[in-house]
Order: sequence, then structure tokens, then C-alpha cells
Amino acid sequence: MAGTTPGTPGTPRVLRAMNDRAALDLLLEHGPLSRTRIGKLTGLSKPTASQLLGRLEAAGLVVATGTTEGRPGPNAQLYSVNARAAYAAGLDVNQQRIRAAVADITGEIVGEYELRTPGRTATGVVRQVTDALDGAVKAAGIAPDEVRRLVIGTPGAFDPATGRLRYASHLPGWHSPTLLEELAAALPMPFEYENDVNLVAIAEQRVGAARGHTDFALLWNEAGLGAALVLGGRLHRGFTGGAGELGFLPVPGTPLVRQVAKANSGGFQELAGVQSVPRIARAVGIDTPEQPYVPVASGLLSRAAEIHEDDPRYAELLDRYAERVAIGLASLVAVLDPELIVLSGDVLVAGGEVLRARVQSELAELAASRPRLVLSAVCRSPVLRGALESALATTRDEVFDTSR
Repeated sequence: MAGTTPGTPGTPRVLRAMNDRAALDLLLEHGPLSRTRIGKLTGLSKPTASQLLGRLEAAGLVVATGTTEGRPGPNAQLYSVNARAAYAAGLDVNQQRIRAAVADITGEIVGEYELRTPGRTATGVVRQVTDALDGAVKAAGIAPDEVRRLVIGTPGAFDPATGRLRYASHLPGWHSPTLLEELAAALPMPFEYENDVNLVAIAEQRVGAARGHTDFALLWNEAGLGAALVLGGRLHRGFTGGAGELGFLPVPGTPLVRQVAKANSGGFQELAGVQSVPRIARAVGIDTPEQPYVPVASGLLSRAAEIHEDDPRYAELLDRYAERVAIGLASLVAVLDPELIVLSGDVLVAGGEVLRARVQSELAELAASRPRLVLSAVCRSPVLRGALESALATTRDEVFDTSR
């Protein structure tokens, strides 16, 4: 009988590696656990669980972290994932700044840095990316070579055929055809890039409102309107990376926008984007600044959520804006039929449950299927959190693989 090679499914090495990974995932999910508890959760015997923990401790992947003092019975040793086993980094890029963070293998952010980025050039982009990353690494108190992977989140998407950034003409300096090669040469670790709204969806799926859901959409509204689509548990990016560029969607109630990439706008952006909120406010008699800035729109919707029962003008603002949001979502629902839609971004979140309920009601009138709408649960730096979660997923797969 021919023997199996190391790593063949079903061999002791692979089975041990599978048990090791299961235990590490449980420690990430639950925090410190005893040998007995790990055995119960994995279905392993106490001796096997002890051997497993011994292997992981010798490999530097788990550490002893105290005992079960204060509980009935004898104290038991507790184990945790070794937070210093590896690090991953994420970048959140927009027109004004690059925000960087480093997380340890458990997902805790250990270093952050923000770099203001006025007047980018193609050369300046590479320097600013490395400066932002260096700032976060320094804040974390670690060496650059301890960071295993970096994920960069930007508006738009890099076309896989050309390597050029598309759908983000407002991001100067990021459209050079050689930018990705220049970044690869300058960065000391492997890196990936991802659309910023897609990263928000990753954050919501891993640690937020979409946990446990394999089919959902996320609607994002801050400076621009966009969507992320998760189908069968995986992001759907489209042929050129442009899936989810919902702001370009032609919709009733707005003039037809042509050359949308050049205009960096479209029908749904004009109808329900950040600039629409102050316009609606003025139309219903609310004195408001002309600027369609995110703080202005968010402030109006937050105020409306607070006082709509006492001031009919603010109730009308909520009603009109909810209808506009639902018009765009109705097209998305007709095509994708998602189980869940997450409302995210400062503009939508500012309206809170009051706005969410109105959008849900309007959508029920406009769409044949009725997905559940929920508010974002990742409130702090969701693009950056998604970049870290994406980088950590790959890093954990590499570091936690004990079959090698």
C-alpha cells in the first residue's frame, strides 16, 4: 500500500493542524479558556487538549494567562492567543488624509496614525503611504518587519486588467498605471488593496451587524454613495471592480447624468447623496448652510431624529429623504434579492432608528421582496476596521497553519 505524504487530508499531521486551528479560533472568539473548556468546545479528550495546548505554546501561538480563581473547584490554568505572535496593518485613504492602524493577531489595535495629505502627486502617494504606515508601526512600538500584511482601502477600485484606479477621479495622485508596482517596491510586506465600502462590509460581516449572514448588501453614504455586495459569503466585485458603485445608478426624480465617471456622480448620488440633505431641508423650510458637507447633512438628520415629533418640518425631511434612499435600494433589491441590508456611513447612521424605520417602510412599498434593514454596528473607523479584518484573516491563515 502506498504511503500518504505529509499534509495529505486525513493524516495525523493534518488532523492535528485542524484541531489546532479550531482551538485558536475558539480562543479568539471567547478569550481565555481552560484546557477542560477547550476540550469540551472541540470535542477532544483532556489528554489530547493538553497535547494541543503544549504544541501551540511551544510554537509561540498561545500563552498561559492566569487561572480560574473565584470559581468553584480547583483553579485551572487559562490560555489565550499570544497577541504578539504577528501583526497586520490597514490604511483608510480619502482626499484629505490617510489613516493607518496596526493590530495584533487578536485584532486589538495597538498603534494608529493619521497623515493629512493635501496636494498629492503620483510620487507623493507612495511616500505618504509609507509615512502613514511608519507612523502606525512606531505608535505600536514594534519593528516594521513584524507586520505580516497590509490592506489599503480607497474609494473606487483598481481595475484588475489595467492596474489603474477607476471610479475615483476625486482622489488625486492615485491613477498612475505604475502606482501598484511602486508601492510593492516601497513596502516591506505583502499588501492588498480593496474598495473602501467593500471593507466596511467586511467589518460588518466579521464584527458587526451582518455577522452570520452570507447574503447581504451594505449601503454607504458619506462624501459619496456606494454599496457593497456579499453573495454566498464572498464579496462580489464585478468585472472591473465596479460592482456596488450605486451612486452612478440612474433613478427617477433626477436628470439623466451622462459621462458619469467624468462627472464623478450619477442619478442616485444626486437624489440621495450628501448634497441632497440640505436641499431637502431648505425646501421644507429649515434654515441651513448651503454646503453639502457630511457634518451639515449628518447634523440635520441627527436633529430630525431627535425632534421630528415636535417639528413637522424635520418629520418631512426624514420622510422625503427616506423615500429617496428607498428608490435606489429598490433597484438593488430587484436584482440581488438580499437577505439583509446594512445602512452605514455618517449620513445614514445620523438618522438612527427613526430614519431606518422610514426607509424600511418605503422600501416595502417599492420592492417585491422585503429584506431586513439594520443600522451599522461598526461605528468607529469602519473602513480601517475592515482593512484590518481583511489583513488579519490572511495573516491568521499563515501564522496559525501548524501543518507545515
